[in-house]
Amino acid sequence: MAPRKIIIDTDPGQDDAVAILLALASPVELDVIGITCVAGNVPLHLTTLNARKVCELAGRPDISIFAGCDRPLGRDLVTAEHVHGKTGLDGPTLPEPRMTLQAQHAIDFLIETLRVEPPGTVTICPLGPLTNIAMAFEKAPDIISRVQEIVLMGGAYFEVGNITPAAEFNIFVDPQAAHIVFRSGVPLTVVPLDVTHKALVTKARNDAFRALGTPVGIAVAQMTDFFERFDKEKYGSPGAPLHDPCVTAFLLAPHLFSGRFINVEIETHSELTMGMTVADWWRVTSRPPNTLFLNQIDADGFFDLLTERLAKL
Repeated sequence: MAPRKIIIDTDPGQDDAVAILLALASPVELDVIGITCVAGNVPLHLTTLNARKVCELAGRPDISIFAGCDRPLGRDLVTAEHVHGKTGLDGPTLPEPRMTLQAQHAIDFLIETLRVEPPGTVTICPLGPLTNIAMAFEKAPDIISRVQEIVLMGGAYFEVGNITPAAEFNIFVDPQAAHIVFRSGVPLTVVPLDVTHKALVTKARNDAFRALGTPVGIAVAQMTDFFERFDKEKYGSPGAPLHDPCVTAFLLAPHLFSGRFINVEIETHSELTMGMTVADWWRVTSRPPNTLFLNQIDADGFFDLLTERLAKL
């Protein structure tokens, strides 16, 4: 069977970096046909820089990387240097990349690719705010029906918010874009905080990354060493949640996850709950289901998969 074609839309971010590495370490299952960058964890000039650093760390300077939107739809950009550090990729010291960005804008790449590839053969994997995806859908609505699936990290239900009391960061940064995507009709799988907060990098799991003894293994250990300080202090947890790699892991091993097909709406009006993913988990409304909303993960299986694949880079 041919590998599944995916486009990773991202705002690296240490956990984004690990998600990209996991995808690039899995060429039998996943064909990364492009990486589109968006402003989110840090501004766009840093997310594009970080994406190139990660691809070179993986030994994949052939991957095409595209710069996308540098701000949300109609709102000021909110970033997360307080979590990811001033570069967005604090922890390891990675060399300046030699690979260059593609000249084409990320939105145009998304549109062109979805028009050229056979319908239903490209999966989009957003790891940050959904600005690029929403803009592509608005500019070229004909591509919506051509998307195989969107598998994204974002939102929360049981875990509520991590940037406001009600909202998860990726959705909060651009709730208008999320509203467009969730209403698009594209088959949608959401990996929310309810899942990712169960995927904790404990000391033993981080020691396993470092014990790989490779540049990738050591860099990932250094990333999570830095990344975990914020979450351990905030939540009192034994380690940091690896949010975005759960998206890649779902594509590789969906049996590690479970959830429900439910309706999810995005709050775009109330500043009190802006960006909230209003998940009808108990199906108390008549709104039609639009999302496979995950809530469980086999964390040991996830980290076994991640460590085994990173060892291949």
